[in-house]
Amino acid sequence: MEPLNGDDRPHLPPPSLWPVGFAVGVACILVGLVVDPIVVVPIGAAIVLVFGFLWARDATRGYREPVPDLEPEVRRPGRAAPPLPANVGEAAMPEPEPGERFPRSKFLEFSTLGLGGLIGGIVTVPVLGPLVADPFKHQKHRKLDLGPLTDFPVGQWQIAQGEVTRRTAYIRNNGELDGEPSFTIISNRCAHLGCPVQPNGPIFDNKTKVEHTKDEGDVTLIPMLPAGGFGCPCHGGQYDPEGNRTAGPPVRALDRYSYSIVDGHLVLDKTYSVAKVDGTGAQAKIHKYKLAGPGNHVDGWEAWLYPLQPPH
Repeated sequence: MEPLNGDDRPHLPPPSLWPVGFAVGVACILVGLVVDPIVVVPIGAAIVLVFGFLWARDATRGYREPVPDLEPEVRRPGRAAPPLPANVGEAAMPEPEPGERFPRSKFLEFSTLGLGGLIGGIVTVPVLGPLVADPFKHQKHRKLDLGPLTDFPVGQWQIAQGEVTRRTAYIRNNGELDGEPSFTIISNRCAHLGCPVQPNGPIFDNKTKVEHTKDEGDVTLIPMLPAGGFGCPCHGGQYDPEGNRTAGPPVRALDRYSYSIVDGHLVLDKTYSVAKVDGTGAQAKIHKYKLAGPGNHVDGWEAWLYPLQPPH
């Protein structure tokens, strides 16, 4: 029986832009995991669902269309004709037309997959690269001698910067607690994306003091007065003088440094993350957790979204 349209080759679906939108949605999800999981990821998921549905609908259109009713072949009375030899008659399948090796739909499919893979690589390599490389660096944590306790008057804030370790901390001497010196030592790393926060108050550069340490090089101490707390110049995150988030995109309080007193000197140790701080000064209750990356929750149900932390 002859085909209805005179061409028995299968008709491929026309080119579609739905796969491109699907790839853009996947890229949006990957970017959102790094930038803002709460806002960007749902947008990317919505794009993926919409364009994935449209793509699947076009791909299955041929299966959903009704099959046309064909009239049965009219048989003529009489004796059946003998079968033709194999070398006689027309070819079972038409010969392919020259130049039709790669149909348009195949080209679009492969180009979409390639584009999606390229976008995924651009987004994930900068993020996964440092995570994979950090465990192989074997960098040992170094404590930082900030100098004698006499360099830190009670109630005064100071910026401490190490020449060798390149660490910056905001330090306040809270006085004594149970007979021991108490200090508030806040990291300058923003809890949003890790940008350096700055004091929301005057910095007295004319009173800068450089402390020469034996093993850690020079330590610079600069008095300051963060009456308005601390602020991030990158994305507007704001914190009170105890490091609690007050406004902007950060998800928790500023990280803090642990410390020790060795031979009358203040020694800076490792950092830890803080969900919030209740109270002030020596009487403050710090809700501390293991060090987490910027943008990661450390308490509440959101913390379940970050079960694994990269090396620090």
